[in-house]
Amino acid sequence: MARRTNISVKDILASKVGHLNQHLAPLAAGGKKQNKYGNQIAHVDGQRFDSKREAARYGLLVLRRKAGEIGLIERQVKYELNPGGGFSYIYIADFRYKVIQTGETVVEDCKGHRTKEYKRKRRLMLKVHGIKILET
Repeated sequence: MARRTNISVKDILASKVGHLNQHLAPLAAGGKKQNKYGNQIAHVDGQRFDSKREAARYGLLVLRRKAGEIGLIERQVKYELNPGGGFSYIYIADFRYKVIQTGETVVEDCKGHRTKEYKRKRRLMLKVHGIKILET
């Protein structure tokens, strides 16, 4: 059985390829790893949000709900994009709510950066479920 050696983040940064791992520098200083797109986790009403943008949008949706414009706000709603497929391909919407006046159901996503993966899922949502995602 091979013996395991403990390698620290500082060891990685000091290695010959340490310059390729600069994203780990905050960990070496005792901090937290940075998010890939620079998002900062936020908390509103005791709920955790993946970004400040998403938390701010939730605050606006709560105000719209209190004003009677929209109904129940659902968070992190899952949609299967390959029904009957051999593997699970899922899109998770940030918010889903119903507009009271029109009865329309809105699926919403807070986006700062549109990745290829997101664009693919957006197309599949329209094709499979007939839902156009509102991007904020």
